[in-house]
Amino acid sequence: MELEKQIQADMVAAMKAKDTVRLAALRGIKAAILLAKTSEGSNGEITDADIIKIIGKLVKQRKESAEIYTQQNRPELAGNELAEAAAMEAYLPKQLSEEETEAELKKIIAETGASKISDMGKVMGVATKRLAGQADGRLISTIVKKLLA
Repeated sequence: MELEKQIQADMVAAMKAKDTVRLAALRGIKAAILLAKTSEGSNGEITDADIIKIIGKLVKQRKESAEIYTQQNRPELAGNELAEAAAMEAYLPKQLSEEETEAELKKIIAETGASKISDMGKVMGVATKRLAGQADGRLISTIVKKLLA
């Protein structure tokens, strides 16, 4: 809940500072949080871990949109998406580098006793929980495949 309060306070600060990009990013986060709270099956409460997952998904969406805009030769729209993504990333935990991710995955592979590619499911289950918010799922999958091959 602390993260949600921080986002709300930062929204007010962005309004006062007339920082439109940051305000748009924070409004996007706030809307996604509200949607998650009121979705079917939720109890109206949301944890900071859930908020981090939501922000991670929003950042990924912004970056994918920026990539599409760049391909379509719309740099002004791509720039706006990337600026919003950067504003959102401030609320995410520090991302692990590829080398740090690989080191963590080697530990997880040793813990699970995985040795062949058919053990990838066991490794991915542990890795996605342990590295949630710190590394992209696609990167984790690629490294696990490389290490088990």
